[in-house]
Amino acid sequence: MVSTDPHVLPVSTTATATTTQPPIVTAVVESQPPAVRAFVNGVTETVRGSLSRSRPWSELLDRSAFTKPKSLADAATPFRKNSSYFRVNYVCIVALILGFSLLAHPFSLVLLVCLAASWLFLYLFRPADRPLILFGRSFSEYETLGGLILSTIAVIFFTSVGSVLISALMIGIATVCVHGAFRAPDDLFLDEQDPAAAGFLSFIGVPTTSSAASSAPSPI
Repeated sequence: MVSTDPHVLPVSTTATATTTQPPIVTAVVESQPPAVRAFVNGVTETVRGSLSRSRPWSELLDRSAFTKPKSLADAATPFRKNSSYFRVNYVCIVALILGFSLLAHPFSLVLLVCLAASWLFLYLFRPADRPLILFGRSFSEYETLGGLILSTIAVIFFTSVGSVLISALMIGIATVCVHGAFRAPDDLFLDEQDPAAAGFLSFIGVPTTSSAASSAPSPI
């Protein structure tokens, strides 16, 4: 009797393993310590809030409002008013001059960035329960602070960083002083100077009059 069953072809029983590859991550998520994120967020919010309170640049550069003071005493009054009114703009001018000066000296810029990174990651943002270990040696808190202070003195006074910073700051301050002395403040209204000051002072944690008044308990 002939079997009518079809020929059973051999089937490979080797299972094909399906491996799922993780998706390509395009951004680093939650990779920074909380202190670093808080610091970056604080700086970002402070700069953004302060820039939003800056005065119009067209008002700052209004050529029709420039007058020559008769003496140094006459220049002091408009300078005080202009420094209160254009506070944020003056800080931006000094920061821009400082930034362009550092970009013109790349070696000084690299040294300054390395110095700032050393202070941030080796001292300020380093957990207190983790000692600093370099080249197989553990450094205490005071040794780390002393090394950073000596490194700062060496970078500022024995390289070109100090001269670049001082010259840029002098140019920026001189520019602000000349503008404040020659800009007539007759058309300026100084009723909003307190919020502008609070924006910068909040970054360094100094309480202002407005914040102190708001935090004081109201009398019953």
